[in-house]
Amino acid sequence: MTDFQDSKSLVLQFYDALDTASGDDINRVLDRYTADDYHFRGMHPFYEQHGTDAVADVFWKPLRKALTPVQRRQDIFIAGINDVDGETEWVCSMGQLMGLFDHNWLGIQATRKMVFLRYAEFNRIADGKIAETALFCDIVSVMKQAGLSPLPLQTGAELIVPGPRTHDGLLVDIQDPAETTRTLNLVNQMICDLASDWRGSSGSKGSPTDELRQTWHDDMIWFGPSGIGSTYTIDRYQQQHQGPFNQGLGNLHFHGHVCCFAEGKYGGFFGWPNLTMNPSGGFMGLPASEKTVEMRVVDMYRRDGDKLAENWIFIDLLYFLMQQGVDVLGRAEGIVRS
Repeated sequence: MTDFQDSKSLVLQFYDALDTASGDDINRVLDRYTADDYHFRGMHPFYEQHGTDAVADVFWKPLRKALTPVQRRQDIFIAGINDVDGETEWVCSMGQLMGLFDHNWLGIQATRKMVFLRYAEFNRIADGKIAETALFCDIVSVMKQAGLSPLPLQTGAELIVPGPRTHDGLLVDIQDPAETTRTLNLVNQMICDLASDWRGSSGSKGSPTDELRQTWHDDMIWFGPSGIGSTYTIDRYQQQHQGPFNQGLGNLHFHGHVCCFAEGKYGGFFGWPNLTMNPSGGFMGLPASEKTVEMRVVDMYRRDGDKLAENWIFIDLLYFLMQQGVDVLGRAEGIVRS
């Protein structure tokens, strides 16, 4: 069995080099640490990119020009074998990229104040290089930190999302395989519970309280994306997210994940897309529509004992809304600051 130490070291070295690079040095860092056929998946408006120059020019250079200097504040760092294919090796980092918002980014006007860009990044490692990356980040949160109100009032709480309550999410050292198996089995059980009614079924999409309590602690914390918000305890999760989600979205179909793995007491996944649905109930305050749209999602989890305690979620909401004709970034300059 691999201990993932080489892969973790590679990604940490990559971050050290990337976070201190600027200009064309960013291209050189990507060249050094990534494979020749490097594949990048990003949220709207970045989408899929191929090759280091495209990734540097489309994502990293504009971001690093806007946020100076950048400080990476990791909350979770894990590695493992992808449970989807049973063979590929992945490293995941989740946290915040903090910087001074000194130059405009994606049409969002700079504030010259601190800003936190929440992110989750999955890196597939092959032959000592980063071969593939999926990078999700919370752009709506940056808009709100800049004083904009881009979306209707959300159902959960708006906040700068913290890391694990236990402050033990940076798994740099070798972990107990038995703990990893317990976490992965629990995450998979929870996914099966949620997806059982989604796979081509016209039945109820929701999970009743007793079903949630099979895999979740009563005082669970659900840290959702800005635009939906965060919520605490099973009861409030049902009231403030699961209820509006089920009422606002119909004909859900679960398509599985690109990557799903665990290490120690932590685990997570991403999909491209995970779900398709019809926003027939006007989710997030939008007009109802029967159009089929995709939802690309990251979930990260912390297990406490035999149940899940914390969940961090990233959803490409800008892409989800763009499919419905709402260009949030295109309207950024015209949105009134709160």
